[in-house]
Amino acid sequence: MARPLPSQGKEVMVGSKGVIKRDEFVRIITKALYSLGYEKSGAVLEEESGITLHSPTVNLFRRQVLDGNWDSAVVTLKKVGLLDENIVKSAIFLILEQKFLELLRNDNVMGAIRTLQSEITPLGVNKKRVHELSGCIISSPQHVLLGFSKLGIESSNSRLKLLEELQKVLPPTVMVPERRLENLLEQALTVQREACYFHNSIDGLSLYTDHHCGKDQLPSCTVQVLRAHRDEVWFLQFSNNGKYLASASNDKSAIIWKVDEDGELLLKHTLTGHDKPVMMVAWSPDDCQLLTCGMEEVIRRWDVESGKCLHVYEKSGIGLISCGWFPDGKHILSGLTDHNFCLWDLDGKEVDCWKGQRSSKTSDFAVSNDGKLIISMNRESTIRLFDRETKQERLIEEDNTITSFSLSEDGDFLLVNLISEAIHLWNIRNCPIRVNRYAGHKRSRFVIRSCFGGSEQAFIASGSEDSQIYIWHRATGDLIETLPGHTGTVNCVSWNPANPHMLASASDDHTIRIWGLKKANLKRKDVGSSNGIYANGNTPSNGVVHQCNGNSSK
Repeated sequence: MARPLPSQGKEVMVGSKGVIKRDEFVRIITKALYSLGYEKSGAVLEEESGITLHSPTVNLFRRQVLDGNWDSAVVTLKKVGLLDENIVKSAIFLILEQKFLELLRNDNVMGAIRTLQSEITPLGVNKKRVHELSGCIISSPQHVLLGFSKLGIESSNSRLKLLEELQKVLPPTVMVPERRLENLLEQALTVQREACYFHNSIDGLSLYTDHHCGKDQLPSCTVQVLRAHRDEVWFLQFSNNGKYLASASNDKSAIIWKVDEDGELLLKHTLTGHDKPVMMVAWSPDDCQLLTCGMEEVIRRWDVESGKCLHVYEKSGIGLISCGWFPDGKHILSGLTDHNFCLWDLDGKEVDCWKGQRSSKTSDFAVSNDGKLIISMNRESTIRLFDRETKQERLIEEDNTITSFSLSEDGDFLLVNLISEAIHLWNIRNCPIRVNRYAGHKRSRFVIRSCFGGSEQAFIASGSEDSQIYIWHRATGDLIETLPGHTGTVNCVSWNPANPHMLASASDDHTIRIWGLKKANLKRKDVGSSNGIYANGNTPSNGVVHQCNGNSSK
């Protein structure tokens, strides 16, 4: 059967909207087949469609580059028909650069010098790179090999790398860019994800169907109630890997909960030893250790696996009111009752101490992932952003008293809770700018904590004095969910960083609630009463819940 010409029985455009050129579409598919290693399939597609990936001239040029026929490649390149002289010079520069480096690597120093002086330099392109190439001539052979890497060219497959660099310079009509089909598909998926208002999916996006998340992807149903604390639960936080949850209570204890493979939380350790209520906890960067801070008391460091207390940090005559880790995992930081901050090594040696907040009862602070930026209260309505390297500071100034704040995972945004029943989102990447506001929750007497959460931290969650959890869309500021269930003030919420479908809340009703998807709750109905499941008719949205008391160890 004779091969059809491109114009015979073929539409020029494909697709339902008629905006995709057939020849470009086929070439991109052909390029993808070759890139995936399907050489025969790519050749068959070229033959059957009558649309070649490259022109004969370009194919010759590619072979000459791969064979190292540099002078012939330059001549062939000029025959391709490029109209932009700057593109031609840039492509020739890359080819001659490769020629120069290979001559040098083969100890042909004189040939390399001639190439540099009579071929590369006259192009008048990239003078900085020409200077670098000159430096390779006087370098040792080992430095020449390193030069390949520094210039973006690996010596082992440098010619294939050169082709990739040439594809970036030459127009796509001449050489189809590498991974063009993958890039187009990634763009399409990204657009769908960004347009998905409730995007909170664990599974990756599929090419088979258009992406859409419903509201049911938010953790809006109580799947477990944890009742091991004997008094108000003030604080809780998931570990960085999402495998543990730690809670702090007015009963002077902290508890480490383990998240099992089925998503159920089991009591691992009850940590006792504080003489006063435990205000907060902080996970080490590797999640192997936990800090607990008593109210104006001491900080204790615990081993997560054994539940043993490893060290007690205290300062004579001064109480500690907050705790946190430096990103290196080798130092801890604490706020003091005298409004200063103290930095210790793990053995308790005081490394540094500096003035912190002034006349503020809020003890929150945060440290950036690189350890350079320390965020703390400055006054009751001002947050200080202090750069430890440059010693410079920036300020976030609010009109109302600040009650708490938290830092986003990327370190670029700060979530600030105010006494005025508002939560503000600040971009602190450069000069602090307020970018959004969230309202609806209730706060009149207590410290209420909020958090980032969900897939790519696209949502904001907060406790409230009306016993509910509030969830907002981070980008729009819309209140999208209100979760009843607790019977006392909800002091703190924490979204599992590894599971966007799991949210935890701590309340004055002495309980911790674990929130998940409604379909997950339905699955738990079949587990049976032997696992401590009971129906809670007082919670309309909860259905079946778990009560977990567990065994404690000191």
